[in-house]
Amino acid sequence: MTTVVIILVAALAVLFIVAAQKPDIFRIEKKAVISAPPEKIAGFISDFRRWAVWSPYEHKDPNMQKTYDGPASGVGAKYAWSGNKNIGSGHMEILDVTPNKIVVDLVFTAPFKAHNTAEFTLTPQGGATEVTWAMFGPCPFFAKVMHTVISMDKMVGNDFVKGLADLKKTAEA
Repeated sequence: MTTVVIILVAALAVLFIVAAQKPDIFRIEKKAVISAPPEKIAGFISDFRRWAVWSPYEHKDPNMQKTYDGPASGVGAKYAWSGNKNIGSGHMEILDVTPNKIVVDLVFTAPFKAHNTAEFTLTPQGGATEVTWAMFGPCPFFAKVMHTVISMDKMVGNDFVKGLADLKKTAEA
């Protein structure tokens, strides 16, 4: 029994040491090339009501409660959600819209608290647009421990890949 306790304590110590060495901020980003102009794509991003057709999070809980506030789109548009354990709850607000970038303040309130930034960069490429969906923010110690055990790039990154694929289908239709 003593050996098991010693091994467990040593494993936790290694986990905490590895976690402590992780950066104080995180960034996840995925890209897709969409055959549509930036202004068409931006219309689907800067209007939270239009996220229902492309955002992967909109489909994880069909009973999700949603509220919208502020202008219909653009700076000041707000969106709050509350749903099952797959999506939790939180709220977003569009902070900035330029021809090539949309910045969103993203606050999670459950199942854990986090305050991050989502950023969509639209880079023209001939007749197409490269869309980069990024999320970044502070990484406190508990999150560092979690990131050591669970790949945030796989967990969130896979959702971003799916969302960008659905945005591509929608914008190219």
